[in-house]
Amino acid sequence: MQARIRALRAASIVTLGVAGLLTSAQAMAQVDVSDAWVRGTVPAQTASGAFMTIHAHQGAKLVGVSSPLGSAELHEMKMDNNVMRMRPIESLDLPKMQNVQLKPGGYHVMLMGLKQQLKAGDSVPITLKIEQNGKVTEQTVKAQVRDVAAPAQSGGQMDHKH
Repeated sequence: MQARIRALRAASIVTLGVAGLLTSAQAMAQVDVSDAWVRGTVPAQTASGAFMTIHAHQGAKLVGVSSPLGSAELHEMKMDNNVMRMRPIESLDLPKMQNVQLKPGGYHVMLMGLKQQLKAGDSVPITLKIEQNGKVTEQTVKAQVRDVAAPAQSGGQMDHKH
């Protein structure tokens, strides 16, 4: 009888452990990133923008970005009194089951202090810091470098604020 009780306790502990692993895996931010790209640069240019579509399976928040090629920040561009203004933002909401686009003329990742020229066909690693349920996970994406002449937002003046 004692052996049977010990066996049942052991089985219960294993079952709880597996359930805990499944729960923690589900609690991690599940985010899909598609069409990640970076605008190429000309020699001596030290900044560029990175763009992508982010789809969170559960509500989450993009709370930071980084890249080994230079410093990286989340930025927002928007019209303000006929002037296109760009400014850093602390975070970006990723609503459940909705695509959030980082695109020219809107939200984007600003890459600054670039250590090398970005040439079409290269790829740039960008790490996204995603917060969900009070925990931050990191997900690295490879953004393809597109030609320096890739389409940008046009019209109006631009004011870059830090």
